[in-house]
Amino acid sequence: MQQRAPLSRRKFLVATAATGIAAAGHAQGNAPLRLVSGYAPGGSTDRVARLVAEKLEGKLGRTVIVENKPGAGGRLAAQQLKTTPADQAVLMIANPAVMVVAPLVFKDNGYDAGRDYTMVSHVNNYDFAISVSTAVPVKELSHLVAWLRANPEKANLGVPATGSLPHFFALMLGERANVKAQVVGYKGSGPLTTDLIGGQIPVSIDTFETVLPQHEGGKLRILAVSGAKRSPFAPDIPTFREAGVDIVATGWNAFFAPSSMPATEVDRLARAIKEVMDDPDTQRKFNAARLTPVSATRAQSQAMLRAYKEQWGPVVKKSGYQP
Repeated sequence: MQQRAPLSRRKFLVATAATGIAAAGHAQGNAPLRLVSGYAPGGSTDRVARLVAEKLEGKLGRTVIVENKPGAGGRLAAQQLKTTPADQAVLMIANPAVMVVAPLVFKDNGYDAGRDYTMVSHVNNYDFAISVSTAVPVKELSHLVAWLRANPEKANLGVPATGSLPHFFALMLGERANVKAQVVGYKGSGPLTTDLIGGQIPVSIDTFETVLPQHEGGKLRILAVSGAKRSPFAPDIPTFREAGVDIVATGWNAFFAPSSMPATEVDRLARAIKEVMDDPDTQRKFNAARLTPVSATRAQSQAMLRAYKEQWGPVVKKSGYQP
């Protein structure tokens, strides 16, 4: 039978543990808060992080720093975050490619998305868009579907990266539209857009805000967007449903904490970020950057993540995609 420590000893252990937890919280409360992005500066995920950081500084009364740690499609930052000690104030901004897709397709991902992190706050959504080169003789999605069926040798859909959300959206679209298309992965949106404008590839699927400036400049044509309703940034462009293909899909950015972060600190940061996202000035700045802001509680953010996994998990698994 195991002997219990003397009462005075037990009191000492409890007091020591409580002191340790308080010290961790105190260290987090005073130290700069780091917001880690697994992508290079200038992209949409980076822009979201910086817009939130700007407002979060005043809300928390502490320095908030955005750190870019690009590599392996955002997985490098996730691998580093999971080992963060409890006394470190660090959050990661991540999208479904890191938190939903990668855990399903990489045999040795280097992290467990469900175990190693805690959802903090969902902060924005984004749509996908299907675009065509001006050399492609179609102006409506129904015409494009007919053109792809009639020209299977030209049915190439460019995406910014293999294994990206646009990649799996392209597969989903092909199935719903009954089009057998070849998905062509690029090394980023820049090269893809360049080839689309130049006519080297006829069709692209990318995030909506990425291709909207070129659409507005007449360099390419967006035929449809993937949201449940038309984008306020381009109300003349129909949704896929309106254009005849019953499909709705969006991407998102959200902040995650390492599982080592005390629950009280996670809750405090979640409340602060929600207050930032409720701020009319924050919403104005997001809209000016063609980004759709979201204000959500932790419970709402967690529910969104569960629903997203239910929607996309079967698509990713059915594709049989292997990196």
